[in-house]
Amino acid sequence: MKYSFIAQNKKTVGIDLLSQVLGVSRSGYYAYQKRQEHMRSDDHHEKILQAVRDIAIGSRYTYGRRRMKSALNKKGYKISIYHTSKLMKEAGISVRHRKKYKVTTDSNHKQPVFDNLLNRQFSVERANQIYVSDVT
Repeated sequence: MKYSFIAQNKKTVGIDLLSQVLGVSRSGYYAYQKRQEHMRSDDHHEKILQAVRDIAIGSRYTYGRRRMKSALNKKGYKISIYHTSKLMKEAGISVRHRKKYKVTTDSNHKQPVFDNLLNRQFSVERANQIYVSDVT
């Protein structure tokens, strides 16, 4: 707010006097001005963000920042890995890790395999005739 006021009135009063009156540093104003210059290229920034989203969708969210950077570089956007990381965070994109397959059945064992006597016939004639359990 203070920096935007200085930017509006710098030609009439001067940056030194305005920064002293508002209690901000001159270098802070110039840093603000530099940030504003970077913000002006919004159309380029939006194009890069859209490219990040497209690459993420195309890769089914499996690309991290390194592969995302190389994909963006191939598309013509020369940006660093850290800028790529910031863009991914801004776009809300993160890597979705696949759950690793875990084998739960060991078919090669020496234990006896019992016959299926029930054969999905769950109706019984009297109580305590058949007992069923589940080991999962």
